[in-house]
Amino acid sequence: MDHANYTWTQTFILAGFTTTGTTQALAILGTLCIYLLTLTGNLFIIILVQADYGLSTPMYFFIRVLSFLELWYASTTVPTLLNTLLHGPSPIPSAACFIQLYVFHSLGMTECYLLGVMALDRYLAICHPLHYHALMSRQIQLRLVAAAWVTGFSAALVPGGLTATLPYCLKEVEHYFCDLAPVMRLSCVDTGWHAQVYIAVIGVINTCNLVLILGLYGGILKTVLKLPSAASRAKAFSTCSSHITVVTLFFGSAFTVYVGPPEIRAEGRDKLIALVYTSLTPFFNPIIYTLRNKEVKEAVKRVRQRIRAV
Repeated sequence: MDHANYTWTQTFILAGFTTTGTTQALAILGTLCIYLLTLTGNLFIIILVQADYGLSTPMYFFIRVLSFLELWYASTTVPTLLNTLLHGPSPIPSAACFIQLYVFHSLGMTECYLLGVMALDRYLAICHPLHYHALMSRQIQLRLVAAAWVTGFSAALVPGGLTATLPYCLKEVEHYFCDLAPVMRLSCVDTGWHAQVYIAVIGVINTCNLVLILGLYGGILKTVLKLPSAASRAKAFSTCSSHITVVTLFFGSAFTVYVGPPEIRAEGRDKLIALVYTSLTPFFNPIIYTLRNKEVKEAVKRVRQRIRAV
């Protein structure tokens, strides 16, 4: 189809949420507090894992990488959310919109792969403990993390690139950041084929990683059930519980928005579900990985003692 007759939009308008008065003030305050706590919590994990020798294990190395990713993941969308809450519908240059869309999905796909890597780490630690340190050496850890980042940012080129090449006649994005579905609705042309490509790319990546994770946990469950005592079984499961919780939050919201049936993907509902994986998941991750974690509590004590000794 000839795109020459269409008017290209240079600036989009992020609609955000409709709030006024007390509701607006509470929404701004709540979002700002969650964002600052998200930054603080994830920075705390990064610094603690780096500072304490007791956390120099593959599991905590991957948790540190996940926290670093969550810092950028939240920072990609929350500032625009705060801007729309403060000022109402806000303009965003089309180039900035497409960059935000690409970076957001790059980080999301990277996290998807990283969660798979973390499941592999738990599988090797529990099912192959004698060979664990050889199979998960620092060199292998770095290669796995690099592969997750490169693959995530490469895969996002497909939806990001195709969306950026569409002609747009409408301006108002019914969302608080530039996401695929709300931006595509503004196009002058039929985007049915593009939507199928997006769902295929995102769906295949999410599904393959989820199947990998479920398969690895199937092997973990089989091994744990063979352990002789209830205490050893409980200890093995405790090392996986945090990761399982994060996986449930991440994949549950992602499948609902990007792979779910159209009837549950209304614009307003998409915005609310998006709050889960753009704001709440990065906020809860540090809490999930540190709450009632004896190793982290002991690491904090050691770091405090070292600081006092200086």
